[in-house]
Amino acid sequence: QVQLVESGGGLVQAGGSLSLSCAASGRTISSYGVGWFRQAPGKEREFVAAFTWSGRTSYADSVKGRFTISRSYVKNSMYLRMDDLKPEDTARYYCAADSRRTVVNEMAPSEYAYWGQGTQVTVSS
Repeated sequence: QVQLVESGGGLVQAGGSLSLSCAASGRTISSYGVGWFRQAPGKEREFVAAFTWSGRTSYADSVKGRFTISRSYVKNSMYLRMDDLKPEDTARYYCAADSRRTVVNEMAPSEYAYWGQGTQVTVSS
């Protein structure tokens, strides 16, 4: 089993930056596909960014150019750097991971077996 724990959320003004971290334990996730998702109240969980097991990154159009996903194989962790934050980025952010190399769509929450509990990001206008 893999346990994921997010950190780094908080309150920030529009235009500001935050960096989220997600630490994995239980197993090494260096060969896993990993991703970040977010969910605002009353809305479905939506894709933010992913880093596939093959090293390819992808982003939602709404965050492209503002957010950067990265990972540390040494620290068994993943990160999400968020710049130029907007009020519409307000949500609870979740990290996710999956060991399968048969993932078809890394943007789909259903493709990930392991999830963290989330960290809240609030952007004030």
